[in-house]
Amino acid sequence: MRFDIITIFPETLKPILNESILKRAQTKGKITVHVHDLRDYSDDKHKKVDDYPFGGGPGMVMTPQPIIDAVKKIKGRRKATVILTSAAGKPLTQRIVKTLAKAKNLIIICGHYEGIDERVSHGIVDESISIGDYVLTGGELPALVLVDSVARLIPGVLGREESLKDESFENNLLEYPQYTRPANFRGQKVPDVLLSGHHKLIEKWRQEQALIRTKKNRPDLLK
Repeated sequence: MRFDIITIFPETLKPILNESILKRAQTKGKITVHVHDLRDYSDDKHKKVDDYPFGGGPGMVMTPQPIIDAVKKIKGRRKATVILTSAAGKPLTQRIVKTLAKAKNLIIICGHYEGIDERVSHGIVDESISIGDYVLTGGELPALVLVDSVARLIPGVLGREESLKDESFENNLLEYPQYTRPANFRGQKVPDVLLSGHHKLIEKWRQEQALIRTKKNRPDLLK
């Protein structure tokens, strides 16, 4: 799978992309990630990519020309899903991640300033996505979240594919509590059932705990 990320701060993405599972996925050829500097596509002699908003107001707005030209050049004749990271976008869910993981090419536009000229959304964007009900200084972190969440669903990226089936948000439940050695850590003991070796009882306990955790932290998922 190929990811193309369009940003005005390309260097901020590289430390995460070049570590851990994402780095191994690229080394194994499971994914490719290309980071593009939006200023390279600006027609302005000073390589500006923003301007004052019509109607007044604070801050600056990203202009349409560099973004639209960048997407067209990067996309070429390939079929690609174009994502805009935006606080005004659709909330990212595991269901959306699974859908995006079926694509062969994802182009991610990192929003900035007070936003992006609306004509970009109407012209080339397939989906605007938000990673939560809060505002960030830029779209680079959401872009990394998108790459990470989608890439891990691609076969061969994770070491053990079966680890995906019991994760949070599968079957609308949060994942059950996990424990490791030692069995007694400073007076806090691992539940006896996990030490019993009785797989059916362990599975039952995990299902119960997943339900309890979901009711407590995310009751909306149970609807």
